[in-house]
Amino acid sequence: MDYEVVIGLEVHVQLKTRTKIFCSSPAAFGADPNTYIDPLTLGLPGALPVFNRQVAEFAIMMGLATNCEIREFNRFARKHYFYPDLPKGYQISQYEEPICERGHIEVLCDNSTRSIGITRIHMEEDAGKSMHDPTAHCSLVDLNRAGVPLLEIVSEPDIRSPSQAAAYLRTIRQIVRWLDISDGNMEEGSLRCDANISLRPLGQMEFGTRTEIKNLNSFKFVEKALEYEVARQLAILKSGGEVVQETLLFDSDAGVTKPMRGKEESADYRYFPDPDLPPLVIKESWIEEIRRNMPVLPQKRYRELIEGYGLSEYDAGVLTADREIVEYFDRVFKTCENAKAAANWITSELFGRLNKASLEISDSP
Repeated sequence: MDYEVVIGLEVHVQLKTRTKIFCSSPAAFGADPNTYIDPLTLGLPGALPVFNRQVAEFAIMMGLATNCEIREFNRFARKHYFYPDLPKGYQISQYEEPICERGHIEVLCDNSTRSIGITRIHMEEDAGKSMHDPTAHCSLVDLNRAGVPLLEIVSEPDIRSPSQAAAYLRTIRQIVRWLDISDGNMEEGSLRCDANISLRPLGQMEFGTRTEIKNLNSFKFVEKALEYEVARQLAILKSGGEVVQETLLFDSDAGVTKPMRGKEESADYRYFPDPDLPPLVIKESWIEEIRRNMPVLPQKRYRELIEGYGLSEYDAGVLTADREIVEYFDRVFKTCENAKAAANWITSELFGRLNKASLEISDSP
């Protein structure tokens, strides 16, 4: 029997705001542990959240870039779970009424384009970070990250291979960097994802039992973890066994997934509307103002370079990998008025010199 792979990704994007989502502490990376904290971050009694308006602006930008419907009336909810790096005992998130829903993006993979649906984009706060020291036989908690604003981008289960999953994640990263709402740095944790995966007999509409792989923080690990999990589930099903619904971690050194805990459902989190935050009402005039000020998106620039400038798909892909690159191309083209020559010089001569000097395109005059 042949099986079809079904994958959905939940991508968490840390936003480039100056302060956290519900308090005035800095939302920055790299400080000494527990320096960017305050009564709300610590979950102290009486501390009340105050919403950071820029988070909603960035969420609307991402919703527009992914063809989502922007919900006029949305609200925050409390997501309850007990973990050391969550002092309040709950995370402020969105559940039934997210800010963006029902969107899609076009993803280029294996020389073909596939439309991947976006179920929802919602705003939430990040948790702190637990650090485990086996030599000292203790665990430490750094709450600098607690309260940093996140967008969670939940895809439809439209992804059909590990390579498509990695391509989808690259596209999300390209968009958030293009909009300048996140640096998309996966090493620092500002872009990470959870992957839900199941297998079903080819032609069957009903989904199989899914597992969730948590906290994947590189394109390579996303692809490798999913490849292993496809093989593992396939072996179980072909031997007559049943896949257990559970949450997994990916051991990158061993190249295997390992059980973390039983897979939770939404009921386990006991969601209810946050009584300390009023509903958020998004006016159409604000959406249109944001739309007018948004840059031309990478997918449109990609087509322009091919159809309007006569560049190859490869050159267009390289130039639109980052907004600073294509803007640099525009400046070079104005000087030489030869698109192919400008593209060749940037992708070979300039990139070669920048790499040799360990510099970025932004460092080039």
